[in-house]
Amino acid sequence: MDARLNLFGKSIPAGIDLHTEIARLRKERNAVILAHYYQDPVLQDLADFVGDSLDLSRKAAATDAAVIAFCGVKFMAEVAKILSPQKTVVLPDLAAGCSLEDSCPPDEFGAFRAAHPDHISLTYINCSAAVKAHSDIIVTSSSAEKIINQLPRDQKILFAPDKHLGAWLNRKTGRDMLLWDGTCIVHERFSVTELLKLKALNPAAPVLAHPECPAAILDLADYVGATSGILDYALKSPEPTLIVATEPNIIHQMQLRAPHKVFIGAPGADGNCGCNMCPFMAMNTLEKLYLCLRDLTPVIEVPEAIRVRAKLPLDRMLEMASAVTPVPVTGD
Repeated sequence: MDARLNLFGKSIPAGIDLHTEIARLRKERNAVILAHYYQDPVLQDLADFVGDSLDLSRKAAATDAAVIAFCGVKFMAEVAKILSPQKTVVLPDLAAGCSLEDSCPPDEFGAFRAAHPDHISLTYINCSAAVKAHSDIIVTSSSAEKIINQLPRDQKILFAPDKHLGAWLNRKTGRDMLLWDGTCIVHERFSVTELLKLKALNPAAPVLAHPECPAAILDLADYVGATSGILDYALKSPEPTLIVATEPNIIHQMQLRAPHKVFIGAPGADGNCGCNMCPFMAMNTLEKLYLCLRDLTPVIEVPEAIRVRAKLPLDRMLEMASAVTPVPVTGD
């Protein structure tokens, strides 16, 4: 049979309706499809759940699905496997990585921890399972401030891998955390000069920014928060026009829920480069989702010893993020 497309050495038959086939496979495999806010809108529209990485993994864990198809990046799929070890977790493209994960190799992070034995390690969820296993507490951009404020003021803290998020948290909490030198290639690409030009053209439009942005961008923002917080602010704001400084695919959810508003993606260096789209998130496509459901590959595996160790700091985060009173924490 003629193939319309060949991916990973696998043929997709000509004339196939990918939406129909994905729906069939989802039912046959007892699969749940997850899509991060930064995924292509086509994938967002067919997913069972769209959201932040941890929220998606927790929702998938609460289902009776046997298969989790995670349209996101590798560390997100690893979290799903950590929380649902009995389920098969597949990622449309195994090469869909993350610049923050790449910036923090497990062996180097382990040496960093060993060099600072009096520090507790707070590690942003955007890292590998192996780095999580070296950590005391995992944090998300939405939970980090609350968790830091539960730690004693004299407790020394390591924060990895995003130095911009860490610096923003230092400013918010008055801490002096020791920061790993990692960055997100998407949030680094916003241009202060171009953003100022855009603000001049839209003086009433609030700027919404993710804390992975450099401080110079955050200083221009009216709201700084996680992707879910940015979405919530955008929907509740009375302003008809808003400027969004994070990966622009989240604007799809904003437009679906508030079609009467105008959402403008913050510009890159030349004002119109599209360089603030995540190249890793873009690796997942409709065709690759079909193949991974059809063949149940690429499958995500986390060695059990690492999974158990990585789950401990994730559990600590969930406990502390929901705590009414401070939760005592000591380093492992």
